[in-house]
Amino acid sequence: MSDDLAIDVRGMTKRFGGRAVVDDISLQVKAGEIYGFLGPNGSGKTTFIRMLCGLLRPDAGSGTCLQLDVITQSEEIKRHVGYMTQKFSFWEDLSIQENLDFVARMYGVKQRKDVVRNSIERLGLAGRERQLAGQLSGGWKQRLALAACLLHQPKLLLLDEPTAGVDPKARRDFWEHIHQLADEGLTFLITTHYMDEAERCHRLAYIAYGKLLAHGTVADVINHVGLTTWAVTGPDLIKLAAQLRGQPGIPQAVAFGAALHVSGDDQPALENAIAPHRHPPFTWSQIPSGLEDVFIHLMDSSKDNFKP
Repeated sequence: MSDDLAIDVRGMTKRFGGRAVVDDISLQVKAGEIYGFLGPNGSGKTTFIRMLCGLLRPDAGSGTCLQLDVITQSEEIKRHVGYMTQKFSFWEDLSIQENLDFVARMYGVKQRKDVVRNSIERLGLAGRERQLAGQLSGGWKQRLALAACLLHQPKLLLLDEPTAGVDPKARRDFWEHIHQLADEGLTFLITTHYMDEAERCHRLAYIAYGKLLAHGTVADVINHVGLTTWAVTGPDLIKLAAQLRGQPGIPQAVAFGAALHVSGDDQPALENAIAPHRHPPFTWSQIPSGLEDVFIHLMDSSKDNFKP
């Protein structure tokens, strides 16, 4: 166990109905790091987070969260972790200030009024203190939820798809707050489906159907998968995609704007498969594989553990 690790767990496993929703996952997150946790819906991300913060007991595995044992010290872990759920979970008939004051009371925050006031100012909520939470837009609800998570001065924030349904400007503002807080030493584990957000993380991991398939920096993950990608433009790309999909060497042909991205992890087989189509009216160019290309490939190639 290293003192610079906020999360250091091995073999974390959780089963429901005999199926492993989280299957032997090991993860290390450094203190002060923004760690992205990605994967399709139902992949086990939320279950893993709930085990980390003591809300769910693992069936197997061990390790520490904030230097505390995830099995025997789960109650203590809860005191030092902030957890922001996918769904807005505060009281819509209370104002912003009333919500924050209530949360501060639950945590037994000292000098509660000063802490609430400072949180309101820091998250840009000043002037809206008396507005009912139910009247807030998605972006402002997000700020309220983040402010509430920070009231008890946690060392780790677990954010479960915090920007789902939020407009691009609010998402950008939210990430500015995240990076400021990380610069002050706060650690983040964030689940997201947005590739631009994944690229804002220091490191990331990809999980599908309970299995950890890739982890590291963005470059590490892309290089680990070893995907080759070609972009093709021209007429009738939908028809071309239908012709290409399923051919040996082409597991993926996906529309990206006005182009089609054709990818595979067996470069010679991919080259052979596209060769008959590399002529006018189509224009082909090999491009660096992006995160979205990689994650679609990982999702398509992983096995659904809920199918018989």
